[in-house]
Amino acid sequence: MGDPMELDFSPTRGMKRKAEDSTSILERQPKMQQPAGGEMLKSTWNSDAESSSFRKFAQKSSSLPFGQPIDYSSINGPTYLTAQTLIQQVAYALSDKIFSYSTESFDLDVAVQDWSASNTPNSHGYITRVVPMQTRSGAGSIALGYMFSKDYDLAKRYIPQSVLASSSSLHTLRAALDQLSLLYSIANPFVAHVAAVDYAPGSSRGLVTDYASALTMAEELGLGLVASSSAYEVQHMSLFSTILATVLPTIHIYDGVNVGRDTLRVVDVLNQRGLNTAYTNVLKELSKLSKRSDAETKAAHLLNAFNNELGTAYNLFEYRGHNSPEVVLVVFGSVESSLAGQVAEKLSVEGNKVGVVNVRVYRPFVEEEFLKALPASVRHIGVLGQVLDPTTVADKSAHSSLFEDVLAATVFADRWATPPSVVDLKYSRGETFTPTSMATILHELVGKVPEDGERFVLLDTSHIKQFTFWDVEDSAASTAPSAIGKLLSGDSASNVTISQTHDNFIQGGTVRIDIRNSKKSVEAYYPIEESDIAFVGEEKLLKEIAILKSIKNGGKLIVKLPGVKDEDLEKKLPASVRNEIKFKGIQLFLLDPTLTPAVEKDPAVETLVTELAFIQLTRPELFLSGMKKLASINANVDLLNDAAADFDNVLRQVEIPEAWAEVDVEAQVPDLPRTITPSSFTGFEKEETAPPSLLRNWESAAKGLVFKEAYGTKTSLRPDLSVKTFEVTVKENRRLTPLTYDRNIFHIEFDLGNSGLTYNIGEALGIHAENDVNEVIEFMEFYGLNPDEIVEVPSREDPNVLDTRTVFQSLVQNIDIFGKPPKRFYEALAEFASDENEKKELLTLGGPEGANEFKRRAEVDTITFADILLEFKSAHPSFHEIARIVSPMKRREYSIASSQMVNPTTVALMIVVVSWVDPKGRDRFGQATKYLSKLPIGAKVTTSVKPSVMKLPAKDTAPLIMAGLGTGLAPFRAFVQYRAMQKAQGKEIGSILLYMGSRHQREEYLYGEEWEAYQDAGVITLLGRAFSRDQPQKIYIQDRMRQTISDIIKAYIKEEGAFYLCGPTWPVPDVTEVLEEAIARDAKGTGKKIDPRKEIERLKEDLRYVLEVY
Repeated sequence: MGDPMELDFSPTRGMKRKAEDSTSILERQPKMQQPAGGEMLKSTWNSDAESSSFRKFAQKSSSLPFGQPIDYSSINGPTYLTAQTLIQQVAYALSDKIFSYSTESFDLDVAVQDWSASNTPNSHGYITRVVPMQTRSGAGSIALGYMFSKDYDLAKRYIPQSVLASSSSLHTLRAALDQLSLLYSIANPFVAHVAAVDYAPGSSRGLVTDYASALTMAEELGLGLVASSSAYEVQHMSLFSTILATVLPTIHIYDGVNVGRDTLRVVDVLNQRGLNTAYTNVLKELSKLSKRSDAETKAAHLLNAFNNELGTAYNLFEYRGHNSPEVVLVVFGSVESSLAGQVAEKLSVEGNKVGVVNVRVYRPFVEEEFLKALPASVRHIGVLGQVLDPTTVADKSAHSSLFEDVLAATVFADRWATPPSVVDLKYSRGETFTPTSMATILHELVGKVPEDGERFVLLDTSHIKQFTFWDVEDSAASTAPSAIGKLLSGDSASNVTISQTHDNFIQGGTVRIDIRNSKKSVEAYYPIEESDIAFVGEEKLLKEIAILKSIKNGGKLIVKLPGVKDEDLEKKLPASVRNEIKFKGIQLFLLDPTLTPAVEKDPAVETLVTELAFIQLTRPELFLSGMKKLASINANVDLLNDAAADFDNVLRQVEIPEAWAEVDVEAQVPDLPRTITPSSFTGFEKEETAPPSLLRNWESAAKGLVFKEAYGTKTSLRPDLSVKTFEVTVKENRRLTPLTYDRNIFHIEFDLGNSGLTYNIGEALGIHAENDVNEVIEFMEFYGLNPDEIVEVPSREDPNVLDTRTVFQSLVQNIDIFGKPPKRFYEALAEFASDENEKKELLTLGGPEGANEFKRRAEVDTITFADILLEFKSAHPSFHEIARIVSPMKRREYSIASSQMVNPTTVALMIVVVSWVDPKGRDRFGQATKYLSKLPIGAKVTTSVKPSVMKLPAKDTAPLIMAGLGTGLAPFRAFVQYRAMQKAQGKEIGSILLYMGSRHQREEYLYGEEWEAYQDAGVITLLGRAFSRDQPQKIYIQDRMRQTISDIIKAYIKEEGAFYLCGPTWPVPDVTEVLEEAIARDAKGTGKKIDPRKEIERLKEDLRYVLEVY
């Protein structure tokens, strides 16, 4: 393996480079050595064109070092970089063109885009053109067409073509890569640098690390596949992959969630000239081989020549661990190889005979080299092989691609009298690894069972300072960690790594930033587990995340709590947090930025206050002496001095009372996650500026219809919608509850006709409802609108394309004119009020002082947009302004109550009409449910299909345990229909336990006759009916489940069934408690030690505990 850096527990990997002067950057004048690129990375955001009084250290992309752009020429020698920046540098330097398939927010090409726009020449002497591409079917055709076009400059045939993509794009590139493989003898060298990252809606993580797609594609299409183990070697592997591409089309893959985006210092960085020299010299060695040599021979020869050129020691397969191991784990992937190797080395030092083989080059798979890497003493081999999803993990007949190669290589080898056993340790894309989980895998292979709760510590934290920042996305201090990281990086005697995680599902967007600071370089691609200091910028996060679990004993906690006095602190901190602060001896500090006058003048100065608080606690002696350095990053000295004024009040330590050690034994301690899970690389766009609509006359629309080619006109069912829509016809619409009953629950069925609509079991049907025509006409008359005027609105998908319709159509189909207005509508409407009193009232309703009146209007009077427009007569915006400030109508989604396998031409829904009476005695209805309930037979409806987590198990014999409340029974009707069809076909099906809940059997026994018929036919095994108000004591769905808990144990645990709950959220804790009781009772009966809560979490991952609640 190469030796880019020195790593803890990895002395063979390092190339230690000590600075001549170990004095901190903050303690001396700026004459010291600086990383390449200068003291400040040149940035297009640190400019004076900001509304704030100081220059912010703003972040353009988390894929860039410190979030800021870097000059191409400064990438050389010791430099702070990200792996993605280094990959882009190699691609830019050596490529003719770069084809980029970067999903929005992934930013896989942000650096090359900047370099190309700056007219930076590549190693061939001209500008590398970057071609952004869309990730869709046929996505690779343009790249393929470019290489084989008739007018292509054949003099460039030897120059590589590069692709920047994520693994989510690979399936759309498959066809082009397949053709390229067949024509490769006459093609350019082709390398795809692939970030192993994809969105996985069904996973507990929004973002997953996906190697499985690349492993499968490389095997099936005969592509080369090279993996980077860390950011320290990613430049070398990008270069080697480009060289290997002269032999066969090659994929270079790396972890795109963590490794690719961490900012860290890489010592031995090659500049463009160095890259070109290495590329040219290594290829000369290839010419010495026979042209008839196979790809395996060429790959091994090229890697040997690569090592000779750069002085590295990389191998196709690399072993780390005990000298005579009995157990070896084979791994592929960045975090997997980095973490497994470090864990194995530490375990081997402790006397465990374990080791790890990292597969650096998976394709071509050179069996001889693999066997050479395996120590002769090995008796058992575990293969950590990634597969697509938990279903494949559970399928015992399915194997990982890596396992099949390892098995074939060892079984047919004559190296052992008895070949070692090989076991497939499959894991899904959504699984993540920590030192503890990796150590557990190795321990279990050896036959040791680690104790519950025992944590495996990999890093020597006595030599590393670790800091964690938790904050909401739109915090005023959100840029502080990046500025602090930049400040610390100025010390050439230390190494800083910065890792950032975004979770957009907690508090509307939460970010965690980890900073590690040490003398040695650190390779740690997992969250900090023992931080010295944790900063919490939003105290509500303490109630949703177990933040204190990752603070070391005696560590420091800074909580931003503006305006909170010590005596009110207990009201802000949960009891569990107070207990843990006391038990762990954590020092608590409160930060109140409002106490400094500088923040009163400019709220944005809060980020400087946060930075100063951090310095005060980490290096108090530098609080003043480091001011100049900090000022050069994102402020000025005068402003920092203002922010530092009276800092003892701004940041104060809290004396922890003895009462915080008192534990309420009856209080339920919340089981909170230790960290957040990555769902994106950036926050949500909180506000979207809608482009204005344009009023036109009928002639402009006519021109588009007559001259379609000239205007690019296309007719569409609903051109304003970004989803694919289908027009279906109402076939049946019948009420399921009596007319005298206060709840109108109805069954509606649609004929699909020739619409082309298809759906899977468990999916939802999106209904694009329409406003009541009579109400729309009435509003237009009152407001003075011409219903036939043409309106053109920029498309949601492409603002250069105009969607054309009439004012009447827009109000019926698009504008939610009878919806509930938010506060910002009152504020926006105030701009149009000519009457000062009305303007003042609108502004009050849109501001904090009008909160109570706004709440009454919204929740009691249920005022609509139309009501307000008619109430405030002086505020009379034009129609295109109405289209801008009134929310668009949203589709409403309903679980499908039918199976298309059973009913191929229809789709059914079960819906309850949302209705209430307002204080004025007016009947009010939910817009979509009222619209659907009144549809006559033959009416046309615009629909779309939405995927769902409600999916049947892969095995037909797996039992189903289903709990549905009210209309939550809808998807289970589809489940039962499908299983009934299978049974009628003679197939074996699993048992079905159906629990249903409603208020009264007489009025709400929804589909009751169907359920009983299915039970009589032997399709439904158990029917648990809970009608809560049919007897003096209320009986709920969880009560029926508890009464039949033995049936649940048999179906759910013994027979490995799947549990589903659909309906309102309120029964979730009670129903889950019954399942935990079943797990505990079964574990006790079998003598197993199982934590029911953890088992439920495991079942969630395996898609055997599925909730669809609202």
